[in-house]
Amino acid sequence: MMSRLVVTGTDTGIGKTVFAAGLAGALDSYYWKPVQSGLEDETDSETVARLSGLPRGRILPEAYRLSEPLSPHLSARLDGVAIDPEELAPPITDRPMVIEGAGGLLVPLSDGLVFADVFARWQIPVILCARTSLGTINHTLLSLEALRNRAIPIFGIAFIGDENRETQRIIVKMAGVRSLGRLPWLPVVTAEALRQAFSDNFDLAAFMEVPA
Repeated sequence: MMSRLVVTGTDTGIGKTVFAAGLAGALDSYYWKPVQSGLEDETDSETVARLSGLPRGRILPEAYRLSEPLSPHLSARLDGVAIDPEELAPPITDRPMVIEGAGGLLVPLSDGLVFADVFARWQIPVILCARTSLGTINHTLLSLEALRNRAIPIFGIAFIGDENRETQRIIVKMAGVRSLGRLPWLPVVTAEALRQAFSDNFDLAAFMEVPA
């Protein structure tokens, strides 16, 4: 089986889809978003297809496509859908795969299931995306506790935003996890700009260490 990585975030809207696109493109991998909430605007899979440079066939179809841009549990309820964790088994691929969650770790998929529960079943190493602005220390340390409480393997932290050395330092020190690098905000997010930013700010060799 080829190596796989899960990309999740401390909360929504922090740039993890852009990071996932950059990572998937750098690894020349597959990309899979298991649950998509909201179909009216560009979906995360469509964003990754636009920014990653991957062939369209490497953007795998979502297991659930929910109409409203809401928490998946509510969007599923409005669509009359029950999300079954058995339907969220990662596809088997012939090359690496980047899997993106929705929102944060404790985003509910149903009244009794959160994304972290699914990640615990998978036991695939997780990259936690964390913004660098005020408030991220608390959110990041809590997210790492949620991962550890479920014995989910942590691959590292990817910071997103303007450099904040002290925030980045204290998170890494207190959590005892490695920083994979920092993706700066891009004035214009294009495939070329993202590819260059990812190359400049991350060591691709680090992502090759993932066990199959």
